[in-house]
Amino acid sequence: MESIWEKTARLPKFSPLQQDVRTDVLVIGGGLAGLLCAHKLTRAGVDCVLVEAGRLCGGVTKNTTAKLTVQHGLIYHKLLKEFGLERAKAYLNANLEALEQVRALCQNIPCDFEEKPSYVYALDSRKELEKEVSALDKLGCTAELVRNTSLPFPVAGAVRFERQAQFHPLKFAAWVAKRLNIYEHTRVLEVKTGEAVTEGGTIRADHIVVATHFPFLNKFGCYWLKLYQSRSYVLALEGGPGMDGMYVDQSGKGLSFRNYNNLLLLGGGGHRTGKKGGGWAELEEFAHRYYPDAKLVCRWAAQDCMTLDGAPYIGLYSPRLPRLYAVSGFNKWGMTSSMAAAALTADLILGRDSPYQKTFSPSRSVLHPQLAVNAGESALNLLTPTRPRCPHMGCALKYDPQEHSWDCPCHGSRFAEDGLLLDGPATGNLVHDRTKRSR
Repeated sequence: MESIWEKTARLPKFSPLQQDVRTDVLVIGGGLAGLLCAHKLTRAGVDCVLVEAGRLCGGVTKNTTAKLTVQHGLIYHKLLKEFGLERAKAYLNANLEALEQVRALCQNIPCDFEEKPSYVYALDSRKELEKEVSALDKLGCTAELVRNTSLPFPVAGAVRFERQAQFHPLKFAAWVAKRLNIYEHTRVLEVKTGEAVTEGGTIRADHIVVATHFPFLNKFGCYWLKLYQSRSYVLALEGGPGMDGMYVDQSGKGLSFRNYNNLLLLGGGGHRTGKKGGGWAELEEFAHRYYPDAKLVCRWAAQDCMTLDGAPYIGLYSPRLPRLYAVSGFNKWGMTSSMAAAALTADLILGRDSPYQKTFSPSRSVLHPQLAVNAGESALNLLTPTRPRCPHMGCALKYDPQEHSWDCPCHGSRFAEDGLLLDGPATGNLVHDRTKRSR
């Protein structure tokens, strides 16, 4: 199950750590967010080491649909209501700056960067679209409400953003990685004040950035309550139509579309990890109906961390840990948010003031309805008496027959049928014999 990005790019390889190391900043996690954090700090003259438990970009980054946009669904009218004008504008400006920084880097990187408009469409009602355009106007950002799209079905309308972009995430990541001090196949076993213990040695650092998709230190920050994970699915179709831009459904439960070379990337079928959803079957049914002559080239799935209020967690891991930082919760918009996270994290480490610190602080209010949902899922699955159990916090795992995996509905860890860890926040494998017996 390789994504189209894995099939068309080659990442550099790095050796495991085999000695003790001293550095200014340690970045844990070799996805795009971790790479860009290390890139920003290295460019600022900071001695920086990045460690990755497996291979670079082996998680979310290789499975993204790679849209570079500040249009994160219909989020801005919600942010205005939740955060107020100042913080909603900070969210927008942080992502606008991030997009421009990626755009500037891509001028020198052969990563199939293309400027495209982006669209969020609605099937039945224009009401939410009109709210979004009005909110963007208040934030000083121009967006257009349009009726006509290149989608194969009728829509009530769409919000269109100009000068957004798409690219090849692994070609971009490969260029960034070659300029950094990286150790692959180096799993962090323990984080203490000012140091991280790995399988190959201890890394001492003034600052540590946890960019592991889902923060794995359970004692601090309550990320196990503030985050849940969502899976989504992609088909790469040859012979599908050319789209005039990048499309996502406003509900978050519909379909997404973008082209890559001669392929149509059709996304959707999403669900909370550990729950049932449409998956690839939903996408295959749609493709058969609307693109009967298209040929399936490859398919893959992605997993995203979702926050309580729709904004990422970027900043101090916990107020009790002044030099430990978290980068997580991109809510399916990790390509632009990774650069925004890198810029903010670099500012915090370098002691520079940032207008975005309050908006993305992991310590902001948790009083949102999603908190009760997350707590309920955790309680339900902790009390479910079946095996196997997730080694992260002991929740009962659910078997997914479509992906042949054991998935955790509480926090999103996933395991292969033989017990091999596929996705965190768990840091270890399942016991093999229990996994076989409990299926």
